[in-house]
Amino acid sequence: MKDFMKPNVAYWLALHHLPIQPRKILRWLEKLSTPENLLLANQEKLLMIGASKEEIFAIQKPNWLAVEKDLAWAEMADHAILSLSDEDYPSLLKQIIHPPLVLYVMGNKKALLRKQLAIVGSRQASPTGIKNAEQFAYQLSLAGLAITSGLALGVDAASHQGAIAAKGETISVFGTGLNHIYPRSNRRLAHEILEHQGVIISEFPLDTPPKAMNFPLRNRIIAGLSVGVLIIEAAHKSGSLITANYALEQGKEIFAIPGSIQNQTSKGCHYLIKQGAKLVECIEDILEELNIFTVEPTLKIATQQTNKQIVKFGTKLTDQEKCLFEQIGYEISPIDVIILRTGLTRSEVSSILLSLELQGYIQTVSGGVIRVT
Repeated sequence: MKDFMKPNVAYWLALHHLPIQPRKILRWLEKLSTPENLLLANQEKLLMIGASKEEIFAIQKPNWLAVEKDLAWAEMADHAILSLSDEDYPSLLKQIIHPPLVLYVMGNKKALLRKQLAIVGSRQASPTGIKNAEQFAYQLSLAGLAITSGLALGVDAASHQGAIAAKGETISVFGTGLNHIYPRSNRRLAHEILEHQGVIISEFPLDTPPKAMNFPLRNRIIAGLSVGVLIIEAAHKSGSLITANYALEQGKEIFAIPGSIQNQTSKGCHYLIKQGAKLVECIEDILEELNIFTVEPTLKIATQQTNKQIVKFGTKLTDQEKCLFEQIGYEISPIDVIILRTGLTRSEVSSILLSLELQGYIQTVSGGVIRVT
């Protein structure tokens, strides 16, 4: 018999659809043990556990139509609904303060049982941040970790893509119901996650649209599923720091990549490092903390440094190109600043920058150029 056909799941779904805070339901379950006991309790018993008259009315009139629709959805291929009492419900997630009563699941639900590392960061990440997210996810996947994130633009999407490139498993936690892929521009990525043995999950009813209040709640699940959280570029007040705070409350490891002091999306990472997060320069910094050892070649990050970089140039670069390249860092370098540093004309600088970009040494971004190699 499939998991979703177990009567117990129907009772969990009935509780899930009640217009009552889940944390209150969890508190009642501590006293009545099972969803069935709670739903079948008489008024006297419900009053004894602290339910109001309005809550008692809701408990005695569950939305069985919504439950039936959910169960019908779960009958579809690669769909599942996991209740808090299900053996496939992720064990780490069960241990958080307010675990979801149910999880709606699409894809390879066994991926949820893998050891996971969450990677989160700015939606407006720099090209360096995107590259770090992709490469760290790639290497960590090769080391045997599943990568968990939230499908948002920027760092989240790059993390999923890095895991897919490594043929690893990646978990996407939605802040919407699974009938709404958000953002819409990442629809193709969501399908790629499923095609590569990954999984997408949500605690929200299937037709829940994007609501700002739900994304911080989603972040507690990202942290709850994982043994640690890696932050790659985050503003001082951001959803990524909310995820880090949840991880801290849950006793999880927090890792952060430093960046340029001029970059606003590095402020959050620097704050976390000051608070005790582990500064990450290479994946060994993460694997050693998690007691994971691998013989795979590892990665040094493209950190945004102010000191001069040592670069082995190919024979294609002229002395003038090498000289100009040395003036470009991993932070955004404005064209006017490069002109001032080199003493070259605007025309000469533009010509050399075009040559460097065609050879893959730099990338043009809003506000100037950055080094990519």
